[in-house]
Amino acid sequence: MKFKVIKFIKYKENIMKFERFEDIIAWQKSKELVISAYACFKECIDYSFRNQIQRAVISIMNNIAEGFERKTNKEFIRFLYMAKGSCGEARSMLYLALELKYISREDFEKNYNMALEISKILSGLIKSL
Repeated sequence: MKFKVIKFIKYKENIMKFERFEDIIAWQKSKELVISAYACFKECIDYSFRNQIQRAVISIMNNIAEGFERKTNKEFIRFLYMAKGSCGEARSMLYLALELKYISREDFEKNYNMALEISKILSGLIKSL
């Protein structure tokens, strides 16, 4: 039993040794979401809608980066929660985009699933800090 606990603790320590925010999986995936969202909405003529969803997805990756650079777990966690909130905002807007026919069902599912995955990764990261 002790062996398993020690092994888990070592594994957990290895997870948290990021040297740069670019090493964080949630940041990498959020960058992919930004690129995907920009591609999906580049032809959208509802400029305020397009601007808002783009700002939401950009906020995910930027909050991860900014929180990491604060160099304290307390600040990092605070910014990870903000990133998680932006994931929720992006998913909410994707529902509207689908209903308003701004995006296809395929693009909705792709981007929604990416945002949901990022949110889950952020939850795990928060719990591990």
